[in-house]
Amino acid sequence: MGFCGARIGLADRVADSNYGKITALALDPIEKKPLHRFYPGSKILSVGSYGCNLRCPFCQNSEISWGEESAEFAVSAETITPEQLVSAAERQKKNGNIGIAFTYNEPLIGYEFVRDTARLSHEKGMKNVIVSNGTAELAVLEEIGPYIDAMNIDLKGFDPDTYKHVLGGDMRMTMEFIAGAVKISHVELTCLIVPGINDSHEMIKEMTDWISSLKDASGNVCGKDIPLHVSRFFPCFHMTDRPPTPVGTVYGLAKTARETLNYVYTGNC
Repeated sequence: MGFCGARIGLADRVADSNYGKITALALDPIEKKPLHRFYPGSKILSVGSYGCNLRCPFCQNSEISWGEESAEFAVSAETITPEQLVSAAERQKKNGNIGIAFTYNEPLIGYEFVRDTARLSHEKGMKNVIVSNGTAELAVLEEIGPYIDAMNIDLKGFDPDTYKHVLGGDMRMTMEFIAGAVKISHVELTCLIVPGINDSHEMIKEMTDWISSLKDASGNVCGKDIPLHVSRFFPCFHMTDRPPTPVGTVYGLAKTARETLNYVYTGNC
């Protein structure tokens, strides 16, 4: 599979190419993931590899995700073991670290490394976080789920055609992944508002109505309490043909979202 593909399934093998390949490692505030209602005020050791299975033209981490530079990391990235990463996370406890966040690129294209590391991290009493686009089969979620405490998942709009033709993804798969994740961990969602792509109040209303209907593992409706981060777009990568999202647009869409959801936050404003 390498580091490209339309989706992630158990039959896809990435371990030979990016298992343990690290391009970024930093101790971040948990709010930077962004997670605002999971151990607020704490820090978490954030680790990134390379590659992504979507092709967002506005990618904010294109150097490690799917730009031409990312292919070079197959040979140039440092390789570490799950044991080494967990040891690094333990050493950062004195600085407020609560665990490991798999982030920066799409971590689930290397879900084997996530699974193996998160299992060891849990054994050491630490928390595990995933920041993902949610384009993965439920079988992958079942593999990693027992070891993941929180996720921030991108919901990049609410239009199947946009997902397919602009992002190279599958909105239905992402929705199913989110619905499954809500049953096993703390979940927060992020929607980057791109002018002319997903900036309508009708879209936000349809999206938040769906979010509010989600159920926990016991079958109870819990969606109204799922935090949504409404974030501002800035021109980058292959999408420099439009200005940044007006701040007023972000605030207005957040106001619409608050009509349905209890916890709505704005970002990049």
